[in-house]
Parts: sequence; structure tokens; C-alpha cells
Amino acid sequence: MNAASSRPELWVCHLGTVEYRRAVAAQEHVRALRQADELPDVLLTLDHPPVYTLGRRSEPGDLPMGEEWCRAQGVDVVATDRGGQLTYHGPGQLVGYPIMRIGDVIDYVRTMEQAMIAALADEGVAARIRAGLTGVWVGEEKIGSIGVHVSRGVTTHGFAVNVENDLAPFSWVVPCGLPDVSFTSVSLQRGERVGLPCFRRHAAHRFCQAHGRRQRLVPPARLGLGDLPNAPAPATRVGLPA
Repeated sequence: MNAASSRPELWVCHLGTVEYRRAVAAQEHVRALRQADELPDVLLTLDHPPVYTLGRRSEPGDLPMGEEWCRAQGVDVVATDRGGQLTYHGPGQLVGYPIMRIGDVIDYVRTMEQAMIAALADEGVAARIRAGLTGVWVGEEKIGSIGVHVSRGVTTHGFAVNVENDLAPFSWVVPCGLPDVSFTSVSLQRGERVGLPCFRRHAAHRFCQAHGRRQRLVPPARLGLGDLPNAPAPATRVGLPA
């Protein structure tokens, strides 16, 4: 048996574009199975229709225009149980939701940051962490965010990396509690379009590698996600401004 085959598996499942509330329901379903040891650790990869998510430390001032204004621009607003403050998700942004049994939360977050940095390096983007801040940066611009929740030792929520998504919605709010921060993306740094599927493969590989795991790709049905009930419908969207 070689060293790679002796490593424990981490199941990776790509869900495509998933409405945020439904993705939360998917995480809760997989987390319950992981807590019962009916599944190994899992990484769900996906992107979302436009949505602002509010973490446990979010403040009213994070949405200076208000929720209804945001929805009128085509961006849903959803409160979550993850740590951190407000962030934005949208099409073309890679979102990763690890459902993992962990020990130390800080070590887990730092390992996730290093995996993100390695995946970005695979695309020729030199990223880094910044002292006292969570997430991943290119120079003074933020490219990746992290927010997690842990219940009975098992994680939900996770990371998001800007790949080819519209960055304008970050400027309409106070993202991550940082009013003066600018955001960037892989495509912007490369000066050319970088497709989400390509970066997703790098990110999943580097995430598994950082955790010393052997990647196994599984379909949603293997996780029992095909029969999940539909989440509440999001607010009607009229589309992002050009």
C-alpha cells in the first residue's frame, strides 16, 4: 500500500449553483450524518445566486442601504449561524462548505487559509494572510473569506474565493466589518477570465492535501441530498445592475 492510498478519504461533492437557503439545508443534512459517523468528512463545492449573508457578529450598519434596497438590486439577504460579519456570494465565486469533525478551530481556519493560498498559487496568484484578520489577501485587496460554525465537533459553512464573479456588490455594503477594504478576483489578477470549474479542481485538491486526506469525488445522491425538501424561495430578483 502506498502512502497516498493509506490516507483517510475526504469526500468532495460538487453541487453546482444552489440557492443559499437550500445550501444551508444541505449542510445541516450532511452534518447530521457526519455527527452520527454515517459519513466521512465531506467538502461541498458550489456557487450561489447573489446573496448577502449575515454572520453572528453582523451589525445593522453593515447594510447601509437596508435590506429592501439590496433585494431591489437583485441581491438576497439571509442571516446565518456562522461566525464573522456580512459577506457577499454570487455566481462565479467558489464556495466551499467542509463538513468535518475537527479539534482546534483556529488551527482548522489557518489550514483552510493555507489551502486557499496554495490553490491561488496554482493559478499564478500570490496570496497571503494578514495579521489579525481572517481570510486571504492579494496585496491590500481581499480575495477569499472564511466563516465557520461548529456544532458537536462538526463544522459547517467555510470559505469563498472570488474567481470570476462581479465584485460591485461588495462596494454597496460593509463586507467583513471592513469599510475601506477593496476586493479582487482570480480573473482580475490574471487579467483574463479564469473559469470556476478549473479553480474548483485546484481548491478541492489543495484542501484535501492541506488536511492530509485522499480526495474521493462523490455525487450528491451519495450524500442523500437528492431528496432534501426545497428551502423557502428567495426574494424576487430583478438582476444586478450592469
